[in-house]
Amino acid sequence: MLKIKNLHASIDGTDILKGIDLEVKPGEVHAIMGPNGSGKSTLSAVIAGREDYEISQGSIEFVGEDIMDLSPEERAHMGLFLSFQYPVEIPGVSVTNFLKTAINESRKGRGLEAMPAKDMLKAMREKMAMLEMDKSFMSRSINEGFSGGEKKRNEIFQMAMLEPKLAILDETDSGLDIDALRIVANGVNKLRSKDNAIVVITHYQRLLDHIIPDKVHVLFNGKIVKSGDKSLALELESKGYDWIKEEITA
Repeated sequence: MLKIKNLHASIDGTDILKGIDLEVKPGEVHAIMGPNGSGKSTLSAVIAGREDYEISQGSIEFVGEDIMDLSPEERAHMGLFLSFQYPVEIPGVSVTNFLKTAINESRKGRGLEAMPAKDMLKAMREKMAMLEMDKSFMSRSINEGFSGGEKKRNEIFQMAMLEPKLAILDETDSGLDIDALRIVANGVNKLRSKDNAIVVITHYQRLLDHIIPDKVHVLFNGKIVKSGDKSLALELESKGYDWIKEEITA
């Protein structure tokens, strides 16, 4: 699904990613953890194709294809989805119209016809029910006046509608209370399948109580320095990140 080899990336002359190796297979959920400034959000942005980062070495393959020269839009059409840490407001653009445009542009990029309006509305109602969202969301402007939990739930709603092959969730748990966290996590779990994959980027293991990862990776100073199963996240929760620094410098 996703294969990254020796990835080096910088911004404004500052090296951030310093040799990332990562492979995510279909059906898997990977969690990437690490302290502030370790490169977690940079990694997600580079995978998604953000053009303000300079890649000096390495490769990124998605569904068996080299995507290094593809635009963010082309990557999205291939089935790559990025949930933002800080979703932006788009006044005047309703959730319904935004998703209608996004879905039909994605279909167009894959050589498909636009989704019929009745099928679109049916799918929206089904996904909103799954995420315990009020139908009033459909007429609201994107994220305008939304609470933190509503913004994150709306991101997962977009993921549910677009049905990506790979979803990267960049600190989706940030700012969520316990109930919102549960609802968002339940939505993600319902979208898991043997044919897609999910990468969860988080500081804390509390999200991983709800979304159980197959693998956990620790990103530190631009490199993945340790990998393991969910028990690694629990160890980080109890010990913090200092012991990782001590271990790799010993």
